[in-house]
Amino acid sequence: MAQVIRVALVAGEASGDILGSGLMQALKAQYPDVEFIGVGGPLMEAQGLTSYFPMERLSVMGLVEVLGRLPELLARRKRLLRSLIEAKPDVFIGIDAPDFNLDLELKLRRAGIRTVHYVSPSVWAWRQKRVLKIRDACDLMLTLFPFEAQFYDAHQVPVRFVGHPLADTIELQADRAAAREALGLPQGVPLLALMPGSRGGEVGRLGTLFLDAAERLRARRPGIHFVLPCASPQRRAQIEQLLVGRDLPLTLLDGQSHKALAACDAVLIASGTATLEALLYKRPMVVAYKVAPLTYRILKRLVKSPYISLPNLLAARLLVPELIQDAATPDALADAVAPLLVDGAIQTEGFDVIHRALRRDASAQAADAVLTLIGVRHATGA
Repeated sequence: MAQVIRVALVAGEASGDILGSGLMQALKAQYPDVEFIGVGGPLMEAQGLTSYFPMERLSVMGLVEVLGRLPELLARRKRLLRSLIEAKPDVFIGIDAPDFNLDLELKLRRAGIRTVHYVSPSVWAWRQKRVLKIRDACDLMLTLFPFEAQFYDAHQVPVRFVGHPLADTIELQADRAAAREALGLPQGVPLLALMPGSRGGEVGRLGTLFLDAAERLRARRPGIHFVLPCASPQRRAQIEQLLVGRDLPLTLLDGQSHKALAACDAVLIASGTATLEALLYKRPMVVAYKVAPLTYRILKRLVKSPYISLPNLLAARLLVPELIQDAATPDALADAVAPLLVDGAIQTEGFDVIHRALRRDASAQAADAVLTLIGVRHATGA
């Protein structure tokens, strides 16, 4: 009879809950005699996680909000540490949420529990000295991207590149016509997706800029249509306010960003994780980035990476235009986007190469790495 292994996991937000549930499902497929404890959301609980407290208590965005909740977060982490040491799991897996998980991993590892961190923080881009704490805190780092694994290799941190789950779930070719039909969008005309971000601050900085660029594009291409997926009712209201007084052939969507990407010919997009989704849908893009002037001056000194967007980081070259801060003007954005509506093959060919490299059955790869770390032979014999 196979031994039962106990796996502890902690996820702090919805994206971590998705990753965690996929990993748990893959662990059960490879080694059915496993039990799960820790903190997670509804998807992880559906896979059998016994959650010590609701994941929402860790889901805090913004410096002021974190400071306001700091006493509670520190107290929860202290109690969780005590509970996990008592439970003696075979391995602990911290999923993203580095500010919460890395300290937890450090203390658990010192208590003799093997630790894994799943999803690298952006340590390769800024605050690189954090890699020293990561090296002390975890027995294994699981990365979604190959350039991250190269960074950890160079700093003597045990690492495995597992691929990205989105690359597994998004098809290599999206049906543009079917997506347009599903969304009620016109066929046979140029369609540009506008994606100014999911947070209020991002939309505040980029929303007007993107709409101004759209007006300039319409003057050049009278038949063009635009689609803008809104991340929430609040963002939709914010965009509607920005549209007052404008006459643009624009369709607003409630969510459905993946369908918008499948439907469009090109994307004007805020720098962030959505650029990876646009890449996986093989839609040529122009990336824009704007922050408060003081924040930009600070980041410019701190950030070590030559690029800000994931497509360029993954390609290790300037594959997509990046218009940053003062360079991001309506005319400059329109000039960069216009040729992509006609031919974006150089970008999309590069995107296809990257997609195939990231398509590795990430959850199964991660599960295999965890079981190998703790010395458990897969029940499947793999």
